[in-house]
Amino acid sequence: MDLNRKTAYEVLLDVETNQSYSNLALNNFIEKNRPENPAFVRELVYGVLERRITLDSVIATHSKLRLSEIEPLTLNCLRVGAYQLLYLDRIPPSAAVNEAVRTVKMLGNAKSAGFVNAVLHAIHRSGRDIVFPPEKNKKTHLSIKYACPQWIVRLWLSAYGPAPTERLLASMLGRPPLTIRVNTIRTSVDALSERLKAEGVTARPHRFLPDALELEDTGAVEKLSAYRDGLFHVQDGASQMCARILNAQPGERVADVCAAPGGKTFTVAQYMKNTGRVDAYDLYPQRSELIDSGAARLGLEVVHAFTRDAQTGDAEPVYDRVLCDVPCSGLGIMRRKPEIRYKSRETLDNLPDLQYSILRNTSKMVKVGGTLLYSTCALNPAENRAVADRFLAENTGFAPVPIAPNMERFGDEPAHQLTLMPHLHGTDGFFVALFRRIS
Repeated sequence: MDLNRKTAYEVLLDVETNQSYSNLALNNFIEKNRPENPAFVRELVYGVLERRITLDSVIATHSKLRLSEIEPLTLNCLRVGAYQLLYLDRIPPSAAVNEAVRTVKMLGNAKSAGFVNAVLHAIHRSGRDIVFPPEKNKKTHLSIKYACPQWIVRLWLSAYGPAPTERLLASMLGRPPLTIRVNTIRTSVDALSERLKAEGVTARPHRFLPDALELEDTGAVEKLSAYRDGLFHVQDGASQMCARILNAQPGERVADVCAAPGGKTFTVAQYMKNTGRVDAYDLYPQRSELIDSGAARLGLEVVHAFTRDAQTGDAEPVYDRVLCDVPCSGLGIMRRKPEIRYKSRETLDNLPDLQYSILRNTSKMVKVGGTLLYSTCALNPAENRAVADRFLAENTGFAPVPIAPNMERFGDEPAHQLTLMPHLHGTDGFFVALFRRIS
C-alpha cells in the first residue's frame, strides 16, 4: 500500500471525525507512519480539505449513494482520488484510481472497493471541466465553485458585495506565501537574503513591509541554520502590519495579552530594539513556555511570558501600549487552516461578547495617554467593526487614533480601523482598530 496516501487518509479522517487541527494531525501521522514523501501527503491533505465541498459535489454527481450514506473512510478515499484526478496534473489517472481502491481494501473496507473504482472512473471519464450550479443561484454557485460553506458566502456577500466576495473566495484557494520577519536585532534583510540563498532558499522582498521576506524552496524551515541561529521567525504580513501599527518605541513598557505562540510579541520587541519591556500573556502555561523558547532563540531579552486569563485577570494601568489580539473565528486564515471552513455557524454566536469582554478588561492595563490595539484574524463585521464601535461607545475614556500606514482600504472604514484582505493586500485576512486612553 502507498504509505503517502494511507497517511493522508488517516489525517483527513482524524480531522473530520475528531475535529483535529490539520497541521497537528499531519505532524502526528507523518511522525507515526514515516511516509517517503511528506510533502505529497501535505499536498493531498490541504488540497482535499480546501476543495472538499467541490469534491463532494462531483462525487455526489457520480455516486448512486448519497454522501450521508457513504462511510467516512470510503468517502475520504474518494475525495483523495477525485482531488488527484481533478487538480493534480502530474499524477496518472490510473494511479489515482488504483491506489484509492487498494487503500480502501487495506484499511479494512474491501466491500467498498468496487464502489470506489466505479465512482472514480466515472469522474475521470467526465474530465476536469466541473459543472457548477447556475450563477443565478449566487450562494450555491459560489459555494460549490470556491468550496466554501454557504453561510460564509452569505456573510461575505452581505458584508462586502458580490464582486469583492468572489475575489475574496478565490484568494482563499491555493497555498499562501511563506512570509518571515527578519530579526533586525541580529541581522538585516540583505544579509539574511544572502544567508538563505546560500542554503538554497529563494527570498523576495515583501511588497509593503521593509523587514519581511517571502520564501520559496525552504523545505522544513526549522532545519535551516538561519532559523536555528534566530535570524527570523515565520509570520504573515498581516500580523507584522499589526505590530507595526502598534508602533511600540524603544524603552517603553508593552503588553501582548493573547500572545502565544509569540510572533507579534517578537516583532514588537524588535521594533523596540530589544530595549524596554514586553510582557506576553497567555491562558495556558505550555503556550507561555512557547513564547519563552521563541524569545530565547531570537535573543529577545525584553520579552517576559506569563500565564493569565485575558478576560478576567487583574489589570493595572502600567503599560504604554497594549496589543489585544483576541480569539476569533479565523475566517481570515482559511487558506492556511482550511478546516476552519467546516466550523458551524453557531460557533460564532458568542464570540463578539467574549471579544468585547477581553478588550474591556485589557483596556484597564493602558496608561492615560497610552495606546490600545484590538485585532482579529477574522473577516466578519460582527467580530471586528461592531466590537470596536461598541468599545468606543461604552468606554468614554478612550478615543480613536487614525492608523498611519497608507494602505488600500476596503469600503467606508473609519480612519482608526483597517481590514487587510488577501485579494487586496496579499496577506491573511485581518482587522485592527487603534485607540488611545484619554482619561
